[in-house]
Amino acid sequence: MQNVTTISEVRQILCEVRQSGKTIGCVPTMGALHEGHISLIKAAVEQSDFVVVTIFVNPTQFAPHEDLSKYPRPLERDLKLCTEAGASLVFHPSAEEMYAKDSQISVTVGSLADCWEGASRPGHFDGVATVVTKLFNVVQPDLAFFGAKDYQQQSIIRAMCRDLDIPVKIVTCPTIREESGLALSSRNVYLSDQEREIAIHISQALLRAKERYPDAAWSLEQLRKTLRQELNETAGLELDYATIVDPVTLQEVPEKQETMVALIAARVGTTRLIDNMELSLRS
Repeated sequence: MQNVTTISEVRQILCEVRQSGKTIGCVPTMGALHEGHISLIKAAVEQSDFVVVTIFVNPTQFAPHEDLSKYPRPLERDLKLCTEAGASLVFHPSAEEMYAKDSQISVTVGSLADCWEGASRPGHFDGVATVVTKLFNVVQPDLAFFGAKDYQQQSIIRAMCRDLDIPVKIVTCPTIREESGLALSSRNVYLSDQEREIAIHISQALLRAKERYPDAAWSLEQLRKTLRQELNETAGLELDYATIVDPVTLQEVPEKQETMVALIAARVGTTRLIDNMELSLRS
């Protein structure tokens, strides 16, 4: 596996890869890799010939109240995991490499970023969209792999590629969960044993919503209300939002559809967690 830190190195290597006719898969990450990330790398290995993993803690997607400096950066461990998963190249640039000192141009996301995570973290998705556009410009992959856990993020990246005519196929891979049901996240390392027990209630509430959704006795309004109530009554959990939305527009609608998605964000202790689950009328 090759390990590089500059844009020029990436472009030189991938120029040769492209000339050989190989397809390129890209897995953008912020590092602190876990089994969820590894599943993305393995999917990229299966579906493309040459896999690029990017590791970059992007400063532009952190809100002023979020501590960028505390984000975990176990680079040596991450590189080892990338090698074991079959990555061909890891690109881990510095902030200075990715953003010029006088950088002025960025990507602005529209209404898809105004709700849910976007409302809770203003400017977050503009930062995500900007850095992913830059990484796609550097790598120019045929396919890019994202996890379903960050549902709003992958929805925005799909729309961005469509609207900006970026020729990258977005592949969304299933959320990887612990045996308890807790969705894997780099932030889980901040949870104490007691907090992990509380956090499990998030996935349990999603599963109950999924089971109830096909039942005609449960209206969409009742499902939303119950989802929020169950989490608001969970001691030690501070709910940010819990809802059920259209899977494309991410907006709440009045009636059930064939498929919808339940979204949750909550804080357990000092750790903010997000999760989601697709709901279907076909039980």
